[in-house]
Amino acid sequence: MAEIVIIYGKAGCPFTEKARSAYGWGAQYYDVKADKAKLEEMLKHTGGQRKVPVIVEDGKVTIGYGGA
Repeated sequence: MAEIVIIYGKAGCPFTEKARSAYGWGAQYYDVKADKAKLEEMLKHTGGQRKVPVIVEDGKVTIGYGGA
């Protein structure tokens, strides 16, 4: 079974767009600026940090994206 990848980000953020491109359309994406419930969910994963994107992959949380 494939692992689930969740990306929390916001529209217009170049790092969010790079992360979405790298993980492909199989990743679940949530715009935390448009969805306050998903913002709260993201903050639980990050311990209150508001930096995006936040990538949750197989239980591992990564804050920010610096890949190509």
